[in-house]
Amino acid sequence: MTQQATTPAADLSTVADLVAANHILVRQGVLDAFGHVSMRVAPGADTFWLSRNLAPGSVTAADLLEHDLDGRTQDPRKPYLERFIHAEIYRRRPEVMAVVHSHSPAVVPFSLVATPMRPVIHMAGFLGGARTPVFEIADVAGDDTDLLITSSALGAALAETLGESAVALMRGHGSVAVGSSVQEAVYRAVYTEINAHTQASALALGEPRYLTSGEADTARRTIGAQSVRAWDVWREQVRVAAGQG
Repeated sequence: MTQQATTPAADLSTVADLVAANHILVRQGVLDAFGHVSMRVAPGADTFWLSRNLAPGSVTAADLLEHDLDGRTQDPRKPYLERFIHAEIYRRRPEVMAVVHSHSPAVVPFSLVATPMRPVIHMAGFLGGARTPVFEIADVAGDDTDLLITSSALGAALAETLGESAVALMRGHGSVAVGSSVQEAVYRAVYTEINAHTQASALALGEPRYLTSGEADTARRTIGAQSVRAWDVWREQVRVAAGQG
């Protein structure tokens, strides 16, 4: 018998959004067999929804586990090793409602080189006008780790690197993107990947002209407010692909 999500009273539309987020991010090439996306149970809550340890393209509502800010769950099924990424960001950033951790391919190279990832397209104004922060796990845990965030201490260090930013990179590993809704976090994760690809292409041609801090902030406010438009398109694509059209 399939075990259901651990809070029977959970808002079914909220759960459905988190399931859709997993499938959207796979379809958009941000997640593959690895990576994960979570959602705070409710504004101000000290718990969050995250799937059991499962490829994101396979996640259903029945796979969602409720975790506390220590990464604990009462569900006996195996959780993700890196649930502490989500727990510690939610602990540090009470306004954050969703977190995406991915290994998206155009982003990872910027975690390895001195060239910082910066916004070059208006759709990525949420990156801000300065260098996107990079988490260096060796500074916290030495030079013999597997680069995974498998403890509260490592999660807290990553959350500190993220600070008040929308995105942080993880050297040789991937990135995290956060948002005030799951729709915003998904939008940011997708356009972080697109911006990274565009920046790398521009660097091959010459020195890019990056968005100024003012341009990035204005773009964040005007374009970010319309992130639900992208969400609606992506969610419909997932629905049709699943044969629900």
